[in-house]
Amino acid sequence: MKLKDYIICLIFFTMSSTIFSQTLIAVSLPVVTLLDVEPAGTFTLNFTAPTEAGQALTVPAANTTKWVNYTSAIASGGLTRRVTASINQLIPGVNISIQAAAASGAGGGTLGTSSGLVTLSTTAATIITGIGGAYTGTGANNGHRLTISLAVSTYANLSARTNTPVVITYTITE
Repeated sequence: MKLKDYIICLIFFTMSSTIFSQTLIAVSLPVVTLLDVEPAGTFTLNFTAPTEAGQALTVPAANTTKWVNYTSAIASGGLTRRVTASINQLIPGVNISIQAAAASGAGGGTLGTSSGLVTLSTTAATIITGIGGAYTGTGANNGHRLTISLAVSTYANLSARTNTPVVITYTITE
């Protein structure tokens, strides 16, 4: 009887060692911080001169063709990220403003939140906050739509200009 029990145990242990197996895998996830504005290219915002004495300049319609796309993988316990914007020069008497809309499109994760309407200057200002591990999708109609607009701030400081280039610089940072 003991021999029979021994054979049954031997068969059981032999079978169980072939049923279960383990494999160790190493997983790496890099810290990722990427930002892009789509579509590429420039746009023009032109004030229109009045046709009647005593009238104000006509402010151009806001541009809504640009989208901020980003990919973010933060370190464990790391800080959330934000997107800032600044301009390379001020236009005397003119405010250049930007507003990021809520994220939309094909992305996922902890997408950022708009800071609302921001008047740009040569000092970086936050336009999107709270970006965690996330991706927005790529191209137009993914990410945060940008509304870029002009307004007269002080008529006394205005002077005629033609095609003055203003560069908006976007940065993603912690």
